[in-house]
Amino acid sequence: MQHQSELPADRIRAAGTVSSTDVNGTDVFSPLGDRLGQIDHLMIDKASGQISYAVMRFGGFLGIGADEHPIPWRKLRYDTALGGYVTDITKAQLEGAPARPADWRASRDYERKAYDYYGIPPYWL
Repeated sequence: MQHQSELPADRIRAAGTVSSTDVNGTDVFSPLGDRLGQIDHLMIDKASGQISYAVMRFGGFLGIGADEHPIPWRKLRYDTALGGYVTDITKAQLEGAPARPADWRASRDYERKAYDYYGIPPYWL
């Protein structure tokens, strides 16, 4: 892993902090550069302060009929060339993701299912 001082200058700026208001509305792309959706808002774990999810809006037309789905924050990386986040999550995976129960924001069971589904360790471990 490179330290920030070893990164090229354009990557240092991308590695800095960013306001959540700047993240909201940012496009999310597939590894091939196809636009998958936009980040609607972030979910932050109250106890640890870690970002647990980026809730992404996708589908629909001009925002009508769009679905929202939380994706683990660690599944995103910022790409300065695209001006957005890139994920290895496919459109088919988004559409087949575990259904969100009404209490999904407080459901550790849902969080485990979501992180397992995307194949990464939960943020709280």
